[in-house]
Amino acid sequence: MDKLILINKQFKNKLINKRIGESKFGEHVQILPNITPIYEQLKNLDVKYVIFGIPEDIGVFGNHGKGGSSKAWDATLNALLNIQSNAYTNPKSVLLLGHLDFSEELDRVSQLNPSKKKHIKIARSIVENIDNHVTNLVYQIVRAGKIPIIIGGGHNNAYGNIKGTSLGLNKAINAINFDAHSDFRPEEGRHSGNGFSYAYAEGFLEKYFVFGLHENYTSAKLFESLKKFKFIRFNTFESIEIRKELKFKAEMNRALNFVSENSFGIEIDCDAIQNIPSSAATPSGFSVNKTRTFLTYFAQHVNASYLHICEAAPTKRTNTQIGKLISYFITDFIRAHDN
Repeated sequence: MDKLILINKQFKNKLINKRIGESKFGEHVQILPNITPIYEQLKNLDVKYVIFGIPEDIGVFGNHGKGGSSKAWDATLNALLNIQSNAYTNPKSVLLLGHLDFSEELDRVSQLNPSKKKHIKIARSIVENIDNHVTNLVYQIVRAGKIPIIIGGGHNNAYGNIKGTSLGLNKAINAINFDAHSDFRPEEGRHSGNGFSYAYAEGFLEKYFVFGLHENYTSAKLFESLKKFKFIRFNTFESIEIRKELKFKAEMNRALNFVSENSFGIEIDCDAIQNIPSSAATPSGFSVNKTRTFLTYFAQHVNASYLHICEAAPTKRTNTQIGKLISYFITDFIRAHDN
């Protein structure tokens, strides 16, 4: 747990904009007083959800992508702590844990050249180290009987989420991925495009559904592989939203039936959402409201075991927008899972 930086009361209170007659979410979430022993503290704490951030974009660099996902956690904190506390947001069921600090690793990668194969290899080896820290933290949270809500970073962190949850539950789990890309690329060194393939190869992922693949950005070879694998199901964004061959609600039901017999993780990649700043931003994608509907639908199921929101890459201009977006996703998940 040497990478975990806890949220403390002073830092939290500094971010809250108090107003007379209002009660803010951040005033009622719980925090940990110290870092050890974290498992025992989590186990004995009367909360259901544990929120933490992974402010890094090294996995995106290792996948030749656009950086910026390291900034999503700070944007989220500023927005989330200042939403209203009421019966719909239920902050008392939430522990705001903190974030995994990869600032040294980010500094190192900032010196690398993405056009050099040797430098890409270095970044991918760093991602393996990040995997270990994410896996361990998620494992501790799940083993303590809580539900992790993981914010920020690249989609490489799906691997640690799946592995940590699998180890915490002592079984392989399933995953539903709302994404423009399958992230089931070859095992060529760890990066943001192969978290699910590594998790499957190592026995932590059992069934996998990719919801809303973009036909323009999925290779013929990958489509062939996805169709061949019995443990994978998918649909495409174009078949649902453009050609209207498939209905959104019916496809959600098909996906839920596929993954929900076992514990499953919910992965929301902001690359799939139209006009949202992300590592692979798209002008054509699902709307924010469709995304919230999707998240709510899956979060209602008792076997939903974690939520991961990734790849958002806020700029100074869009920082507030991204913070609000992710806060909506977090509260949608909590509301739906509590019902």
